Amino acid sequence: MAESKHFWFKGFRRFVRPRVASALTGVARPAILDAGAGTGVNLDWLCRYGRTWGLERSRAGLRLAREMGRAGLAGGDVTRLPFATGVFDLVTSFDVIYSLEAADERMALAEAWRVLRPGGALVVNVAALPILRGDHSALSGERRRYTRATLRAALTAAGFDVGELSYTNALLVPLLFVLRARQRRRGLAARTAEITVPPAPINALLTALLAIEAAVSRAVPLPFGSSLLAVARKSKRSPGDVRA
Repeated sequence: MAESKHFWFKGFRRFVRPRVASALTGVARPAILDAGAGTGVNLDWLCRYGRTWGLERSRAGLRLAREMGRAGLAGGDVTRLPFATGVFDLVTSFDVIYSLEAADERMALAEAWRVLRPGGALVVNVAALPILRGDHSALSGERRRYTRATLRAALTAAGFDVGELSYTNALLVPLLFVLRARQRRRGLAARTAEITVPPAPINALLTALLAIEAAVSRAVPLPFGSSLLAVARKSKRSPGDVRA
């Protein structure tokens, strides 16, 4: 599958895994929820850190997950999580909330806050920089692309204390900027295409460069990128106590 070999997916895991491990430091047998799990591919590695559950709205995604032998996925909506309050140590949300309407985005973040234990962590990845909007935005149902300021504001309003906030995939930005500017000029189209792995030398080079970038981002937050990654904690105040 492309998820196991493609440079983007390998880079994504390089960026996310250290954040997940750090967020769960000192937690014995953590309970982890992947909210918007798709076919459950991320559960394959999240299970290394604790007990995992996945939630997915798409029936097609659930069917594919079951065909691939993945367990622990349930049908449901991230705006109405079918779990009790305060039962998870970590909630992940990978490339989900940017496709939600504004009201649903607020509900999804409020639900993540609700199901987390006090001090529990949310690791969220989103599309970044409105200037990079393109055909993929139309295909994925993208409602917004975030900046550091807008994602921080959304998380803070939901009651989270934002710890780490870094752009990722900075090396892809120059190419994406040119490509997606052309797409916007001719009009966006939701073009469906199979994700294909680039030729081996190119894929290996980009994989290596993203690995370096991921290591750098742990020490210094990147100033720009095509994605934005945040780690936030459930604070002791309620979301209603937060003032803009």
